Amino acid sequence: MTDADTPRGRGPALAVASAGYFFVLLDVTIVNVALARIGTGLGGSRSELQWVVDAYALVLAAGMLGMGDLADRMGSRRLFLAGLALFGAASAGCATAPDAGALIGARAVQGIGAAAILPSSLATVNQLFPAAEERPRAIGAWAGFGGSALVLGPILGGLLVGPLGWRAIFWLNVPLVIGALAGGIATLPQGSRARGAHPDVWGQGLGTAALAALVFALIEGSKGGFGSVPAIAGLAVALGAFSGFIAVETRLSAAAEVTRGAPRAPRPLLDLGWFRRAEFCGANAGAGLMNLGTLGGLFALGLYLQEVEGLSPLEAGLALVPLAAPLAILTPFTGHLVARVGPRLPAGVGLALSGVGYLGAALVGGPSIDSPAGWAFLLLASAGMGIAVPGLVAGATEALGPDRAGIASAVNNTSRQVGGAIGVALIGGLSTITASLSASAAALLLGGLLSLALMGRSSNPRTNLPAVRERGGPTSGPLANDR
Repeated sequence: MTDADTPRGRGPALAVASAGYFFVLLDVTIVNVALARIGTGLGGSRSELQWVVDAYALVLAAGMLGMGDLADRMGSRRLFLAGLALFGAASAGCATAPDAGALIGARAVQGIGAAAILPSSLATVNQLFPAAEERPRAIGAWAGFGGSALVLGPILGGLLVGPLGWRAIFWLNVPLVIGALAGGIATLPQGSRARGAHPDVWGQGLGTAALAALVFALIEGSKGGFGSVPAIAGLAVALGAFSGFIAVETRLSAAAEVTRGAPRAPRPLLDLGWFRRAEFCGANAGAGLMNLGTLGGLFALGLYLQEVEGLSPLEAGLALVPLAAPLAILTPFTGHLVARVGPRLPAGVGLALSGVGYLGAALVGGPSIDSPAGWAFLLLASAGMGIAVPGLVAGATEALGPDRAGIASAVNNTSRQVGGAIGVALIGGLSTITASLSASAAALLLGGLLSLALMGRSSNPRTNLPAVRERGGPTSGPLANDR
């Protein structure tokens, strides 16, 4: 028994799980501030810089479904610690990369580690706080601590890149990961494992291929036009792989229904039946569109402030703080709000407010973005995200029930990372900052509308969560994770 198996030990364990989320987000925001220096230092083109961001986001998105299922089957503690170790080793690889290709490859390995960390960290939170009235507040604390990386990332990036060079942002991860590993070994609960099932290798492979081909097509299309041969070929491969993925998951879902309860019953990577739940669709659509708009806009802003406005990395990082600070500050409090009113209104209204903020920033436009008016709109955009994030996360996990918290959080985070990868490829390739921010606003407003429309059928969070029975396990209560 670890200390986390007692109520007194839950705080330190929650802090360690939240630190894992912090590392994953830190390497999104801190890299955006360093992109201009990476391009100069390694001679990378704009499309290669997009891949520096998207190699991480793409592998993270593609791997999380499998990792979320693995968290349920092998235990979240084991997977979390393994993911941290791989993330730290890959960070050292990024720091020593001799060229853009090597950096992109190391970023992909980082994405594998992050894919293991994210769903296992949230599954740990759900395990530590099984009661329905406690869980949204714990998720809010987890999201708030992790979200602080969105504030610290641009600042740390500016402080490190200026005097020490871009490699320092990756070396920073190494001691942080070592400390988290020591804390995780000491505090994280052992947990339990779901009964074994054959891994869905075909689904994982086809899903990864579909996402990679889609992002490749978007990046190539923004560079050479969507009528170019690489863009058309990428879209064709994406369509074929996605069709194969749907076919495989449909077959495995049907087979799992027939053999439910068998010791080694087939188990799909993504049970398509989950998407018949409006709440689940709304939470994941909102999450994907949120990251599409915000990460695409962040990529465009980071390069614009340095390449067009001529700001230093530190000045650019400080200019981006209004886009992150309210998110980190508000998210823990929004967890309490979600516990009181449910996830629908915080998710939908928060995304809509964020969209209005980006729209205002687009209307201000150009040099005025780094001004009081621009900062005000960026603050509004970030405040909206701070309201929305706990609602989107809680909405997804509540829709499937606590016994499927690992895979539910993985699907939600996959939606976010797929959206982010598409946003960087699509919005990052637009020609003007006004066009980029307008596209971000459109994505966020659409996400808010879908969340409000689809997330209205959840049960009250103070009552039992929706019953979702998987493989004969309990559907709610403190034994939900002890299958």
